Amino acid sequence: MTAEHPSITRFRDDHQSRGGTGQVVILPDSVHTAALAAEALGCEVGAIANSLVFDADGSPVLILTSGAHRVDTAKLAADLGVTNLKRAKPEFVREHTGQVIGGVSPIGHPGPVPTYLDTWLRRYDVVWAAAGHPAAVFSTTYDELARMTGAPEIEVE
Repeated sequence: MTAEHPSITRFRDDHQSRGGTGQVVILPDSVHTAALAAEALGCEVGAIANSLVFDADGSPVLILTSGAHRVDTAKLAADLGVTNLKRAKPEFVREHTGQVIGGVSPIGHPGPVPTYLDTWLRRYDVVWAAAGHPAAVFSTTYDELARMTGAPEIEVE
C-alpha cells in the first residue's frame, strides 16, 4: 500500500477540523484542468471549483471559480480594489498555499489567503474542488464551501 501524499493528509486534517462533510477522491491520473476533472468524476465542468491564485499587487488572492468560467482580471481587479491582478507564478502559489498549481485546495494553507467564491457555483448541488494535490479532489456544496472558507461571493466575468 502506498502512503498518502502529505499535502492530501494536511488537507484531510484541515477539512475535518472545519466540519467538512464531503468525500475525498484520489483519481488515478492527475487532473490539471476542470474538463479533465469533470470527465473523471462524471459531472459538468461548471461543477468544478477551480482554485486560482492571483498576485494582487504582491499579495495572494484565491478565486474559487466555476470550471465553466474565465476570470476577467480587469473587472476583478476593479472589484477588489487592486491596481494589478495577474496569474501567480508557481513559486508564489506554493509559498502562499503550500500546494502546487493544479492541486490548490480552498483550505489547508499555511496562513490566511483572501478567498472569493464565484456565485455561479451555487447552481450545483455538488461541487468538486482540489484537495491539496493534482490527483485529489473532494465533494462539497456551495454553502459548505462558503462556510469553510469564509469567502465572500463575487462574479468573475
